[in-house]
Amino acid sequence: MISAQEQLRIIKKGTIDIFQEGELLQKLENSVKTGKPLKIKLGADPTAPDLHLGHTVVLHKMRQFQDLGHEVIFLIGDFTSLIGDPTGKSETRKPLTPEQVKKSAESYTEQIFKVLDPEKTRIVYNSSWMGQMSSYDMIKLASRYSVARMLERDDFKKRFREGSSIAIHEFLYPLVQAYDSVVLESDVELGGSDQLFNLLLGRTLQKEFGLPSQIAITMPILEGLDAKNIDGVLTGKKMSKSLGNYVGIAEEPSEIFGKILSITDELMWRYYDLLSFKSIDEIENLKKGALDGSINPKNAKVMLAKEIVERFHGSQAAEKAAEDFELLFKKREIPEDIEEINITIEEDSISISRVLVNLNFASTNSEATRLVKQGGVSINGEKITDFKYELDKGFSGILKSGKKNFCKVNII
Repeated sequence: MISAQEQLRIIKKGTIDIFQEGELLQKLENSVKTGKPLKIKLGADPTAPDLHLGHTVVLHKMRQFQDLGHEVIFLIGDFTSLIGDPTGKSETRKPLTPEQVKKSAESYTEQIFKVLDPEKTRIVYNSSWMGQMSSYDMIKLASRYSVARMLERDDFKKRFREGSSIAIHEFLYPLVQAYDSVVLESDVELGGSDQLFNLLLGRTLQKEFGLPSQIAITMPILEGLDAKNIDGVLTGKKMSKSLGNYVGIAEEPSEIFGKILSITDELMWRYYDLLSFKSIDEIENLKKGALDGSINPKNAKVMLAKEIVERFHGSQAAEKAAEDFELLFKKREIPEDIEEINITIEEDSISISRVLVNLNFASTNSEATRLVKQGGVSINGEKITDFKYELDKGFSGILKSGKKNFCKVNII
C-alpha cells in the first residue's frame, strides 16, 4: 500500500468536494499503519437499465480506491428506488415498480464490472435491511432528523418556496440513503455533485449511532457530447440519454469511437480527467504536448477513444474501430469540412428514410427507400440496404448518400 499522502493525491484527481480532507488523510494514515483497508461505499438506484459514460465518472473513482487496496462496496438501491430520488426534481417523481427495479438491477451488476474489478467488489442491496424494518423502526429512524434540516436542501427549499408539492415519503429518501452508511459502517461515500446533502446526512446519522463519520466525496456531472467552449468556459448540459448527447457503454465500438472523435478538444481534456485510467502525470504530459505542438490533439483524441472502446469491448474491437475510422478519412471519402446536423425526435428511434428526407438527400420517403435498396446509402462506411433500418436517439455518425452527399448526423 502506497503512502497516505500519495493516495490522497490520486483520490483528489477530478473531485469537487472532499468533506473533510483532513479527516480523509487521517483515515488513510491509519489504514496504512494498521494494514486495514477503508470501506468505500457507492450507492446507485437502478432506475434505468443502460449506463452511459456519465454514470462511470464516479465508478472510476471507485476503481481508483480499489486499485489502492481499499474495500469497495457497490450498493444497489433496490429499496430506495421504490421511493424515488427527489434530488434536483421540481416535482414528485413517479415511483418505479418492483419489476422495473429488478430488471435494471440485473443489468447494473453486469455493466459495472466493465469498470470495477469483480473479484474485489462487494455488491449489496439495501432492501436486505430496509425490507426487514418494521413501521416502528422506520418511525424511530425518521425521528432522528428534523423537517427544518430537510428544508435546507436546495431542491426542497425551492419547491417549498414555490408552493410545489413535497410528499412525506420524499423526506425518507436521504434518510434511508444515510442509514445505509450506518449499516455498512462506511469510511467514505462517493456520489455526484448533486448528492452532497445526502452524503453529509450519512455523516450525521453515523454520529447519531455512535459510529465514526464517513468522508463525503463528490464527483462532477459529466458534460454531454455537445458541450462547447464559450468565452473560455466549457459549457453544456449534462450527459443524458433523453438529450441524445450520451455515449452508452453498451453501444457498438464504432459508434463509441466516432462519438468520442466528434467532441471538441476542450471537452476531450475534460473526459481525460474524468474518464481515463491514465495517471495524472501521463495526462499532464499529453496536455503539454498538445500545447507545444509536439502532440497532435487529434492523436490524443484517438488515444482516448481507443481507451474507452477497449474498456467496454476489448482491445481487438478498439483497434478495429480505430482502423475503420481512419480508413474512411484516408481514402478521402469524407470531406474535411463535413456539415453537422442535429435531428430532434420525440420517439426512441427514426427510420433511415425519414433521416434522408430530413437532410434533403431525398425529396420523399419513396425516393429515400429506393436509394437505400439500391445500396446508395452508408453509415460510418457500412452500406445500409434495409429500408426499415432505424437510427436510435443518441446516434452520432457519418451518413453518405450517393457519391457526394455527406453529413455528420446527431439524433437527439
